[in-house]
Amino acid sequence: MKLPLIALAAAVSLASIQAVAREKADVLIRHATVIDVEHARTIPDQAVATRGDRIVAVGADAAVAKAWGATREVDGKGRYLIPGLWDMHVHFGGGPALIDENKALLPLYVAYGITTIRDCAGDLPYDVLKWRGEIADGALFGPTLLSAGPKIEGVKPVWKGTLETGSEADVDAAIARLKALKVDFVKITDSTLKPELFLYAARKAREAGLRTSGHIPMALTVGQAVDAGLSSIEHLSYAHKAGSKDEARIAADFAAGRIDRATATAQLDASFDAETAMASYRKLKDHHVFVTPTLNIERLLAYLDTDDHSKDAFLAYVGPGLRKTYQWRIERAAKATPEQIEARHRDYRATAAVMPLLEKAGVTIMAGTDAGFLNSFDYPALGLHQELALYVENGLTPAEALAAATRAGPAWFGKLDRYGSVETGKQADLVLLDRNPLEDIHATQTVNTVVLRGKIEDRATLDRLLAEAKAKVAKWDAEAAK
Repeated sequence: MKLPLIALAAAVSLASIQAVAREKADVLIRHATVIDVEHARTIPDQAVATRGDRIVAVGADAAVAKAWGATREVDGKGRYLIPGLWDMHVHFGGGPALIDENKALLPLYVAYGITTIRDCAGDLPYDVLKWRGEIADGALFGPTLLSAGPKIEGVKPVWKGTLETGSEADVDAAIARLKALKVDFVKITDSTLKPELFLYAARKAREAGLRTSGHIPMALTVGQAVDAGLSSIEHLSYAHKAGSKDEARIAADFAAGRIDRATATAQLDASFDAETAMASYRKLKDHHVFVTPTLNIERLLAYLDTDDHSKDAFLAYVGPGLRKTYQWRIERAAKATPEQIEARHRDYRATAAVMPLLEKAGVTIMAGTDAGFLNSFDYPALGLHQELALYVENGLTPAEALAAATRAGPAWFGKLDRYGSVETGKQADLVLLDRNPLEDIHATQTVNTVVLRGKIEDRATLDRLLAEAKAKVAKWDAEAAK
């Protein structure tokens, strides 16, 4: 039956109005199941519209698709949409000769769904700060890069790329220098740094409005570092240390030279007490101190005697110079006695066992890998997915592990208003997965599409990034073999 001309005109007019009223987006992801990480739930058949680097609409697919058109649509049917992943502990280094090899790692993070990384200082701090700016300006491709710049250390430390300090005046100058560099946070390590200066640096950084992370000197208790203003504890071993009922006595004995580091470590391990640990962890929670376990490197180093990494597929993405830096740990592990090897295994199991205690105490766990130079087989990008799997293996739920890699980092930096969830107004850093990570944390590795600062990187593009990275390494290998 034909419509009367008046009715037909009205229908055409209404369609025209609706077409005019339809908002324009850059990207429209349709029919996806959104993972609400905060509440550990799935929201099916959702559409997400992005414009520029922001999410402009999220909701039921039919409603959002009706209200929004887009330059490009992505089919999310049967797939799961999460916020971009964050690795909160990575390193770049190995000396100036390895600048290109380090820089080549940046696209790998994106290919594995990691949209933000926190550089915890290496020996190329000024190069990394330059990359940070180039990425922010769109001149360099890679994840958003947040950096500590050069770390604060003592005089003539083991680690290079540092600001050496031997007095309070030196620390004041270092903090002023870091402020001038506009670092995102401060890293303090204890190779040669005096314990009292470690505490002074943590206090002064806090007074300067800077968050701090670091390696806590053996001569101090974890509580002393927390009281001074440390914002995050790097490496789970320090959390384990805080569970010793004799920690204060052991720290004092070490400071006085009555015991060496090996003896102190053995005594700390032997005196771990769950009740003491829970009290220490509640203090971390109350002081808003987060813990970055770096459990992947802990396990890798503990089991170098049994695990053969010589045929790891990911080695094809790591340059020859960086691979060479792995040797020092490999050679050191090879010299261990059977008793030392068993002690490594035992220490790893004991350290990993504090994960559920931290979660129970309400401490925020931040996913971080320690990936980079020197840390044998702790691979950039892939390492984060292995880290999350270890969290679940050692007592966390998949939802808790996922939160550690999507919400904890933004929370630590005070950026949850912009990152950490799939919501209108948030950053358009998104990862579309083929499987549900709330059911199986290994699903974080099933990356189908990445949206980085609003730009789509589909599976074909991600595969191209990986192929280009592999080709670079093959070229470097060939040149090194000449």
